[in-house]
Amino acid sequence: MITTELIQLTLLDALMAAIPAIGFAVISNPSRKAVFVSAFMASIGHSLRFFLLKSGFEISLATFISASCIGLMSILFARLIHCPAEVFSFPSLLPMIPGLFAYRTILGLIRFMQSSDDVQSQVNLMSIFHNGFTTLFVLLALVIGVSLPVLLFPKNSFKVTRKY
Repeated sequence: MITTELIQLTLLDALMAAIPAIGFAVISNPSRKAVFVSAFMASIGHSLRFFLLKSGFEISLATFISASCIGLMSILFARLIHCPAEVFSFPSLLPMIPGLFAYRTILGLIRFMQSSDDVQSQVNLMSIFHNGFTTLFVLLALVIGVSLPVLLFPKNSFKVTRKY
């Protein structure tokens, strides 16, 4: 059920995703339009993933759907602004990188190597596998999701920078 609290949290998530997208977009020195498009796409993609997660979707599937949405939007905006889609899509995807899961994987590895208790070693090993596979599947979902529109619409993808 959609509540006002969920809408507020989704809008806050969209705003918080736009900030790092602007930072990552500025690194490659694109036009101002491209920076704002990257922020907009990150807002839409990340808030969509947030909404899907709150609706009960698993993180990999929610990330795949959001990355596919970003991929489709990048083709559309690339055609409108005559700029390569990668300029928009990569900065928009970076806020969805699973840094916390990767951190927990490394932390579990360190704790596993330092542990002398068998029970604690098993707990750490479960943490390593859970967080490691979550990181892997989210990264795969990002890559496949953003690449899928390019593969499905090759004519639209590779001719976007041409003005004729």
